[in-house]
Amino acid sequence: MNHEVDNGPLLNDVLAEAAPPDFRKALLDQTLRLARRRRRWRQTRHLAALVVVGGVFSVLVWQNLPQRPATSPPPAARAESKSYTLVRTRPLSAGAIVTTRTLSAGRLVASAATVEMVQTTTGNFRVLNDDELLALIGPRPAALVRLGPHSEQLVFVNPADEKGFPVD
Repeated sequence: MNHEVDNGPLLNDVLAEAAPPDFRKALLDQTLRLARRRRRWRQTRHLAALVVVGGVFSVLVWQNLPQRPATSPPPAARAESKSYTLVRTRPLSAGAIVTTRTLSAGRLVASAATVEMVQTTTGNFRVLNDDELLALIGPRPAALVRLGPHSEQLVFVNPADEKGFPVD
């Protein structure tokens, strides 16, 4: 590590031999001028950054301010300038109105050649208990998960079993 005290006499000896007498003063003036220029540039950058941040902040605040309602013109001026456009309408003719109605049984249209009617009945069913439900799935691994007091879900370990399987 070099100490400033060690460099002073050496610098004096080197500069004294080949330099004009006012060289040391010119060198110091040039160094001070460069230091001032760097300080001014640094201050200018800080000031420019503050101005930019202030400008962005003021634009954001200005855009988020509530808009003042437009003042309404005096009553005399309102009568002269209309703030609306009058639109006149008339009813459609009967042929232009689309309506729907149900078809009779003989006029039903089907996309399949044969249609089978399936009738279901309500009632005559019985709620399975947990053991009966688990007995239906046989040897397949599954679990009955309770979601609430009257809510259960049957979870299959094999995802393929969820799509169905033959019951013995």
